[in-house]
Amino acid sequence: MPTTKRAPQPKYRRILLKLSGEALGGEGGSGICPEALRNMAEQIREVRCLGVDVLIVVGGGNIFRGLPGCQKGIERATGDYMGMLATVINALALQDALEKMDVPTRVQSAIAMAQVAEAFIRRRAIRHMEKGRVVIFAGGTGNPFFSTDTAAALRANEVGAEVLLKATKVDGIYDCDPKKNLNAKRYAQISYLDALKQQLKVMDAAAFSLCMENKMPIIVFDFFKPHNLRRVVMGEEVGTVVVG
Repeated sequence: MPTTKRAPQPKYRRILLKLSGEALGGEGGSGICPEALRNMAEQIREVRCLGVDVLIVVGGGNIFRGLPGCQKGIERATGDYMGMLATVINALALQDALEKMDVPTRVQSAIAMAQVAEAFIRRRAIRHMEKGRVVIFAGGTGNPFFSTDTAAALRANEVGAEVLLKATKVDGIYDCDPKKNLNAKRYAQISYLDALKQQLKVMDAAAFSLCMENKMPIIVFDFFKPHNLRRVVMGEEVGTVVVG
């Protein structure tokens, strides 16, 4: 009897996707751009249709960032809490875009606000994934002085993600800014220690350290190239891999 060719299977079955707030702002990087939101949701739906568990941590830089606010006179902890609230706005916008595409979604916030989001509970988040829902984590870690990169590393480890995917506007990690230096070198792979030693500003040191301690691989890739998220999930050589 003829054998049936098996379709390629995803390399990763559970991913945590880190989205910056600026990504929701489109080209300008501020506010919420409906087209950018729709494109994000389409890529997320594409990998969810492969049977991949998708968790998302979203930033709030398109609305407010704590550190720049501090530099303008706002007390640092207050500014960070304001930034956490901005991530909830973005999470609700992304949830709306996904559910309009028939992707069941839940938002969990590290800051209690029962009228709009669930409180973050690890076991509940895992149960949502088992039921086929995309889970969006908002509110950062719930603590000032920690970035949403650190929140992404924390949540990825808490819920047993196989990889942390850092969505950016560039195609990986470079030894210097490729927009300022045409001779910048892109790494196909780099170690956590080398990324820390070279002070590469893709993720903060706390996030890198947390992933290094728990052997959580990071892939930094261009999220704005069509179907790139799917390519990463399928195991294609896209972006830069950060490993031990």
